Amino acid sequence: DGCSTLCTNKSFCLLGAFLHVCTQHTVPASEFQLEGDYLIGGLFHIHDDTGSVYHERPEALDSFKQYFRFLWLILFSVEQVNNSTNLLPNVSLGYDIFDHCSDTQNFPGVLKLISANGSIQPWSDKQSVLSKVIAVVGPFTSTQSLTVAPLLMVNLVPMVNYATSTSVFSNKAKYPSFLRTLPSNLNMIDVIVRILQKFNWRWVAFLNSDDDYGNDGLNLFTQRIKDTEICLPYSKGLSDSTNYTQTFKQMEAKQINVIIVFALENNVEPLIESAMLLNVTNKVWIAGDAWALNKKLPKMKGIKNIGTVLGVAEPVVTIPGFSDFLHSSKAQLHCKYAEQDTFCNQKCNCSCMNPEDIFAADPSYSFAIYSAIYAIAHALHNTLRCGADKCDSNITVYPYIVLAELRKSNFTLVNNSIQFDDNGNLKQGSYSVVFWNNSGDAQEIGFYQFNSEVHFFVDDSKIEWHTNGEVPTSLCSPECPAGYIKKRNGIYECCFDCEICANGTYVNITESPYTCLKCKDIEWSEEGSTSCNLRAVEYISATDIVATLVFVAACAFVGMTLAMSVLFSVNYNTPVVRSAGGPMCFLILGCLSLSNLSVFFHFGKPTVPLCTLRYLPFLLFYTICLACFVVRSFQIVCIFKIAAKIPKLHSWWVKYNGQWLVIVVAFVIQAIFLVIGYSCKPPSPYNETSWYPDKIILSCDISLQASTASVILLLSICTLCFIFSYMGKNLPKNYNEAKAITFCLLLLILTWIIFATECMLYRGKYIQLLSALAVLSSLYSFLFWYFLPKCFIILFQPHKNTQQYFQGLIQNYTKTISQ
Repeated sequence: DGCSTLCTNKSFCLLGAFLHVCTQHTVPASEFQLEGDYLIGGLFHIHDDTGSVYHERPEALDSFKQYFRFLWLILFSVEQVNNSTNLLPNVSLGYDIFDHCSDTQNFPGVLKLISANGSIQPWSDKQSVLSKVIAVVGPFTSTQSLTVAPLLMVNLVPMVNYATSTSVFSNKAKYPSFLRTLPSNLNMIDVIVRILQKFNWRWVAFLNSDDDYGNDGLNLFTQRIKDTEICLPYSKGLSDSTNYTQTFKQMEAKQINVIIVFALENNVEPLIESAMLLNVTNKVWIAGDAWALNKKLPKMKGIKNIGTVLGVAEPVVTIPGFSDFLHSSKAQLHCKYAEQDTFCNQKCNCSCMNPEDIFAADPSYSFAIYSAIYAIAHALHNTLRCGADKCDSNITVYPYIVLAELRKSNFTLVNNSIQFDDNGNLKQGSYSVVFWNNSGDAQEIGFYQFNSEVHFFVDDSKIEWHTNGEVPTSLCSPECPAGYIKKRNGIYECCFDCEICANGTYVNITESPYTCLKCKDIEWSEEGSTSCNLRAVEYISATDIVATLVFVAACAFVGMTLAMSVLFSVNYNTPVVRSAGGPMCFLILGCLSLSNLSVFFHFGKPTVPLCTLRYLPFLLFYTICLACFVVRSFQIVCIFKIAAKIPKLHSWWVKYNGQWLVIVVAFVIQAIFLVIGYSCKPPSPYNETSWYPDKIILSCDISLQASTASVILLLSICTLCFIFSYMGKNLPKNYNEAKAITFCLLLLILTWIIFATECMLYRGKYIQLLSALAVLSSLYSFLFWYFLPKCFIILFQPHKNTQQYFQGLIQNYTKTISQ
């Protein structure tokens, strides 16, 4: 059978000789078997026959002491169960253990475990062919498990594994009877990613053994970092033919400072030795659980030169009684027995071992083996319906029944809960985060625990960094300063340029480190901000001092118009009042007062009614005023210039009261325009946010489209008024209303030109004040320069307010133009 023969029945002669000579327990000398009512199969990787170099016999692995410890744990665990009074009373457990030294040549040993009376009949229902093996523990590597598992899955033989963490075994459709007493690779990769995130390492390499275990770790790591800021610019599968010089050169070219090594010990040891030989320094190495507790490498001279080594390992659980068991066995291996070829078919190339050597070996997977034996024992206990002192011996134990009980496992072992989920993985588990200190020990510095929630902690104060106490960095690009966003530079998100966020934007690295987010309308920010500030809301309240002064001026205007109206009514039949327009004066003064109402709606927090009344009274009633001045100017020109030349036009004007007709038409048209415009898009409050970055100016949004028609009408009337009044500029000096109207119109035009210019240059809260002053200026211009001079003549120059004086002026002007 080749290696199978060497590694199954006789390859354990090395251990068999040891047991035959040294132990005081009843273990057969020729093979690793212990008779019992029910058997547990064991597959362990002690020797290796998978290399390309030919060997006469399988060679013991470098980690022989660790695997030797595994075997003693099987013996100890089974003996402890058999000696228990509570577990499987009056039922004995036995074992049948084989050395799985080759994936291709070890099938005879596996087939023996599932055979009955030397034959395998997977489709037979006869109890006579039922194997005594109720479950199998092992094998060690993922590839070995993938080779063996299909044979055990056929008859649902429970395969309780202590070292295979590959995630593919979570697929119960393919591996229905596979369970494991250690966390899966999924958990271990999560620990590694959390370590990277804690220390902000984003530019990493991933080296894995080129097998099922390592490739599974690489795939899980690649998926896990998809939604993180971690980048994987380099990965490599390690094998016997790996060119380590080229591997380190490629990583150095990419300036990678953190190296994750997810590989078995036989791949890791040549990697680390090559790193020391090639003088690879100042790196952070993150070890997977397969070598985090390695006993050889941390003791090697020059190991500290490679940098800092962190690792993820199963917590070291002290198994009570195991040390005493080893010492009571007086476990010492004498080479003289191993050299007896008649008893052992291989040369012994190992040094003598004592219990201290075995106990001090790498403790990885020890508790997992211990848990596996006890899980099987508890499942068998429940299958046999065991009570306090006996079990039901009439029950036929089929593997699938034991499997069903295994899945329902729920017991505590050395303060650790053993339960399996639907995928055959542990419901609760933990990892230790370790650091290789200067003493050559794997010092525990943190933990990772999972059940319904995940708890992760690392005490980085215990880590002695190779960078003089500072946490090493591993970044493609340094972090951007606050207020800067990342602009990707290349195919990796970790490589980027930094760009500052402009005014009115900010960067929130937790939400999106690649985008400058725009502040809300009520917020503002400076260049390079990480948050927005609330804008200061500004407007002139009705109680502000400037608003009070404007209100006083507006009230004074109403008072003066009222006084002038009284004065004009008292002197109604005088030439000055009649030349000023007669009854039209009262209409003008009344409309000026009504236009003045707009001033009172310029202050306070803008609302729809306030915004509507801010210009509506002014536009409507000021139109009447200008219409009055248009007809007044036209009358003056008509009397002095047009009456003589076009008498028919003058007679028609007088006959049909043309002046009142024009005023009414202008008023009706303007009213229609305002109603239509304000109905389609009424003025509304508006927040001015573009003029000042840190302020909100409350104002009114006056739609140009809605008010265009009314403004055009007002401008047209103003233009006509200016034309007619300008035509009468040469009238008699003391009888020149046309000049006064022209001057008032010039002030009006100048006022609104100044206001329009201010609106283009300034949008602060005082624009409301400037608007109110423009309205007041438009009103006061006519009051002061048209009506006030007439009031002055009435009060202080009554001699000019006579019929004879006005007739004299007209006669003199007539003589002048006739010459």
